[in-house]
Amino acid sequence: MSLASGSSGNCYYLGANGYGILIDAGIGIRRIKKTLKDSGIGLEQIMAAFITHDHIDHIQSIGSLAEKHDIPVYTTQKVNAGLNCGKYGKKLTFSRRIIEKENPVGIKDFEITAFNVPHDACDCVGYLVVYKQHKWVLATDVGHIDDTVSNYIRIANHLVVEANYDREMLQHGKYPAFLKSRISDGYGHLCNSETAVFLAANFNFHLKNIWLCHLSKENNRPELAYQTVETEMEKRGIRIGKDVNLNVLKRDMPSELFLLE
Repeated sequence: MSLASGSSGNCYYLGANGYGILIDAGIGIRRIKKTLKDSGIGLEQIMAAFITHDHIDHIQSIGSLAEKHDIPVYTTQKVNAGLNCGKYGKKLTFSRRIIEKENPVGIKDFEITAFNVPHDACDCVGYLVVYKQHKWVLATDVGHIDDTVSNYIRIANHLVVEANYDREMLQHGKYPAFLKSRISDGYGHLCNSETAVFLAANFNFHLKNIWLCHLSKENNRPELAYQTVETEMEKRGIRIGKDVNLNVLKRDMPSELFLLE
């Protein structure tokens, strides 16, 4: 379930058998609690929060989740150091767990592995979450798809992957030149066509679900992102809705609670 996905905030929930984890907490704590409650999930069921990187749209409520609700936060050493030094307004004293990339962590029946993602943060990771036969992968804020990101995407049964901007919309939009460059320079974000071409060229039939995430408000549209991926898939004979399901996550609204089978 996506609670929010975009530059104004990111937060994802994965659960099983009465417990779950959050990946990122870039929206307000009240909103997190209400969104989970609306789906019948109590905050007491959250066993851990995993952080992708230290940009504010991914960590806004980490302190509240951990300090007020005693939820351990898993980060890399570099992100932890930034949080610990008061980089984000006040020193956070919450319970932290240091993770190493490519070294799995167990949370009950979940096995969670962080992997490196190229992005203009002090450190950035994606996540592979394995539960029984399911392999769920999150790859957001991806400047470009390198070998590491590619390897994890290609093993996924269920994939949340960035489609941040449309190249033409960004090029002709009102962003200043330096920001356009930052977004598209290989350490910012993935555009629709980059994501679409990669997914079509590397499709495996064990991939059952794709969710496009972190769409730009100014430089993308949900229907455009969907169409770009669908078109590339169809060029290679891959049928959306039959061979694989495709959804676009909303920026400011939660998704439905997807049941993975």
